[in-house]
Amino acid sequence: MFKDYEHLAKLFYSGATFVAFDTETTGLECQNDYLTEIGAVKFNCNGEIARYDQLIRPPVKIPPFLVELTHITNEMVENCPVASKVMPEFLSFLGDKETILVAHNAQFDLGFLNMEMMRMGLSSVPNTTIDSLPLARWVYPEFKQEAEKGQYKLQTLAKRFNVEVLSAHRADDDARVLMEIFQRILKDSIPKQKDFDPSVMEKPVQTASQLELF
Repeated sequence: MFKDYEHLAKLFYSGATFVAFDTETTGLECQNDYLTEIGAVKFNCNGEIARYDQLIRPPVKIPPFLVELTHITNEMVENCPVASKVMPEFLSFLGDKETILVAHNAQFDLGFLNMEMMRMGLSSVPNTTIDSLPLARWVYPEFKQEAEKGQYKLQTLAKRFNVEVLSAHRADDDARVLMEIFQRILKDSIPKQKDFDPSVMEKPVQTASQLELF
């Protein structure tokens, strides 16, 4: 897990590729529950590169309370590919192990990805991951002083930063929201950054990535 927050801006503006991703699942425990959706947005300092979204057919029924929360029904996923077919496709979308993953409360989402890899007899996802939850706590320590709890939740941050939420608790839109929040957090972290020249933020960075649809 990436925790060198003081050098994150230098990494971002060097032209590194990031993928903000989110998952929906049949429950909270990756050992006993399964993926129902992976959504992701690939981006760098020049902007968005590509998007990925795939519903997944789990080997168990989606509980009613999660159907109500995510609006992903058992009928929607009954003809979708299983996780063992989706994971190689998602890894292909990432491109290579140099791509940096971003997730909010990453232990949850990464845990489900790695559990599916284990079920396939493969090793964990090799990419470095940034958890935007502790990153937000580092950049905005004052939020925890507020009376209302949950100030670091993704939807709360979205409301605070005026990031439009089109479909909460769907992986594709949550990934897009996360990308925008991550970019805002990074911008607000500039006063805390080390070995970084803010003037590079005004210049486009040459990268190999081009806008594409996956």
